[in-house]
Amino acid sequence: MASLSLPTLPLRTLASTSSASSYSSAPLLHCSVPARLSFYSSQRRTTCPKLRCSRQFTVTCGTAITEINETQFNDTVLKANRPVLVEFVANWCGPCRLISPAMESLAQEYEDRLTVVKIDHDANPRLIEEYKVYGLPTLILFKNGQEVPESRREGAITKVKLKDTTSIVSPALLLLCMNDNDVYTKL
Repeated sequence: MASLSLPTLPLRTLASTSSASSYSSAPLLHCSVPARLSFYSSQRRTTCPKLRCSRQFTVTCGTAITEINETQFNDTVLKANRPVLVEFVANWCGPCRLISPAMESLAQEYEDRLTVVKIDHDANPRLIEEYKVYGLPTLILFKNGQEVPESRREGAITKVKLKDTTSIVSPALLLLCMNDNDVYTKL
């Protein structure tokens, strides 16, 4: 079966982990009505909302960011052979949900040069204490098993600000974008 490229439209949906609403992009179906997606797993099953239409679609969302825990942290982050951007989040954190689309977009854009992982604040207290995470969301860039100096960022941030030269995280990301291997290894 061939894959269709469908236009997207901002859509108000309910997040599975909280009662608050969040915004997401969802495909417009053939009948021009936005699909309602539930956020339970990386593969979402949806049905066209028009009653006369019974087509079903599978939509894959959020696959560029992997959620890890304390036991996976050592292998995934500290022993990684490329830079890893760690995002400390919580299900109840509004700003964490707010930056989720920007982080997903960033992970997809830099997937060949950067690994982006998500760590749940409530489920991983040892990591929260070890890395002194005081605010959420917190972004920390790791290279060669160590935190990159000046890479820590707390609070909500847009994708543009994340890549902007005035951002705290951006100098590291700008170096990642360059093709010069000498600059890349200095990270």
